[in-house]
Amino acid sequence: MTTNGIIQIALYMAVLLALVKPLGAYMARVYQGQPIRLDRVLGPLERLIYRGCRVKPEQEMDWKVYTLSMLAFSILGIVSLYALLRVQGMLPLNPQGMGAVPPDLAFNTAVSFTTNTNWQNYSGETTLSHLTQMVGMTVHNFVSAATGMAILVAFIRGLVRHNARAIGNFWVDLTRSVLYILLPLSLILAMVLVTQGVVQTLGPYKSVALLQPTKDANGQMVTQQVLAMGPVASQVAIKHVGTNGGGFFNANAAHPFENPTPLTDLLLILAETLIPAALTYTFGKMVGDTRQGWTILAAMMVVLAIFALATYAAESAGNPRLVALGVDQAGSNINPGGNMEGKEVRFGVARSSLFAVGTTATSTGAVDSMHDSYTPLGGLSILILMQFSETILGGVGSGLYGMLIFVIVAVFLAGLMVGRTPEYLGKKIEAYEMKMASLIVLLMPLIVLGLTAVAVVTKAGVSSIANPGAHGFSEILYAYTSQGNNNGSAFAGLNGNTTFYNVTGALAMLVGRFWLAIPALAIAGSLAAKKTVPAGPGTLPTNTPLFAGLLVAVVVIVGALTFFPALALGPIVEHLMMGSM
Repeated sequence: MTTNGIIQIALYMAVLLALVKPLGAYMARVYQGQPIRLDRVLGPLERLIYRGCRVKPEQEMDWKVYTLSMLAFSILGIVSLYALLRVQGMLPLNPQGMGAVPPDLAFNTAVSFTTNTNWQNYSGETTLSHLTQMVGMTVHNFVSAATGMAILVAFIRGLVRHNARAIGNFWVDLTRSVLYILLPLSLILAMVLVTQGVVQTLGPYKSVALLQPTKDANGQMVTQQVLAMGPVASQVAIKHVGTNGGGFFNANAAHPFENPTPLTDLLLILAETLIPAALTYTFGKMVGDTRQGWTILAAMMVVLAIFALATYAAESAGNPRLVALGVDQAGSNINPGGNMEGKEVRFGVARSSLFAVGTTATSTGAVDSMHDSYTPLGGLSILILMQFSETILGGVGSGLYGMLIFVIVAVFLAGLMVGRTPEYLGKKIEAYEMKMASLIVLLMPLIVLGLTAVAVVTKAGVSSIANPGAHGFSEILYAYTSQGNNNGSAFAGLNGNTTFYNVTGALAMLVGRFWLAIPALAIAGSLAAKKTVPAGPGTLPTNTPLFAGLLVAVVVIVGALTFFPALALGPIVEHLMMGSM
């Protein structure tokens, strides 16, 4: 590691923490219906949407109606996006004449973008039209992110309210998330990206002359190259702001048309982590104790910092096999050093590692380097971050309500240790809440490990592996971990565009999103109906460094105990093999 690299990571952390309070306070005002400056501009549009959709904003829902509304909206999203993908060849804004997407791939993609996963078994620039990229992918980037934020807000209301049935109005929470938070932030970021060279056009692809002609595989001279163009900046902005991750190009944020400069790289890392971090302060404001939010954020940031440095250290150490060949992997003024395979020279090891950690700690899934080319320990770090159930920041909304589930588990464990009924924010945590929390904690590992086991023992699963052995196992484990946690990044060496992986991957994404959101909303409804219990001498303080440590321990222990055997078969044994040869 170099001083320059550590400074880059520290600078990112400092800027992120500085933005948490102002954005978090603003989002709290949005969800509490308090006046904000954008009301004058967007208020009429918000009311027009309610009238057009026949929504009564003052009419709140209990958790069952809220859940059914969320599910109905999501199912409609899957069906509409699937239909768009299947008929895109007959629609306008298709200058390259892209045809219909095959049924199994269209199904996987529709589920992927509706669940905020944005897993891509296709290359965007060779598969999707401009219309599909805008109306399909970009729109779903907004509404899938807003859905997660709405679920979080409903969960917070469950903690705040007492002797109540209602936890809010899904349609209002969805609309306000898009209009007042996601849309303004994405607009600002998109404009900045355009100034840095990110493409934004509805024109066709461009053919340009090569500076240095070359020959193709058949020995024919190649003098021109086709440059893919399209509405890139608008999609890149929301894919990071909304922790989506689906790239316009197959190379994602490693492509110079998506991420051309070191400044855009830093902005994209900030964008994908900003709302998840700021929502902790929003949570504190809405429950009336900002220390609660800071405690959760502290737990998240400590883990994030540790894994950022661990990944950077692993990649900076380089590949010992190259050392034996006499390759210089030491960092210097003219050599970035470390393991540069699969990384952009303009970003280097430090920021590539930081980007990888940021994208897997959240549910973004965007990449500015190829994770498949990381060292075994570097790949292990980003795998573990996803296996923490995307609670270290996590997706917008989904990350925090996932972490709050672990808070409930931590409070329950503490209560068992002292022989007292556990409480959190004045609400007793009883059998019903723990049953629902257990479902959330157990379902994700069950689907990830179960599908991985099926894939490694079936012909349909192993036939897609490009790298046999431990690394091939890691590729399969990474794929289902990414999809089961609604992340979307990939180890790349696995051919996921098969019927087997398209269907099983869609199943993992559906479970990872909705089978976790439903129990979370059930907990919200249960807590809202409870009365508030005044804090007493035996109440566990949940706004202290001690509790932050307990929370981190619970998250780490659950993740380690569940996935360690599988990790031992993949990246751990691969690291031992690499060092022994």
